[in-house]
Amino acid sequence: MKRGKVKNNVRYFRRLHNFTQEELSDRIGVHRQTIVALEKQKYEPSIGIVLMLSAVLNEPIDKLFFLEEKKE
Repeated sequence: MKRGKVKNNVRYFRRLHNFTQEELSDRIGVHRQTIVALEKQKYEPSIGIVLMLSAVLNEPIDKLFFLEEKKE
């Protein structure tokens, strides 16, 4: 089975909660650049960061992260 790329909706939900990138990074304990890279789809976070994002944004993981369908 071919795996698609991990994509996310973090920017959408961050904005929905009116958090700046700095506020979100402070709440989950990472650098702001981590949030920047995540929102640009250039970083696949660890499970710990995924769980923190889910808790802080009050959204289930599958709403925040998903696999991009692989075109064959």
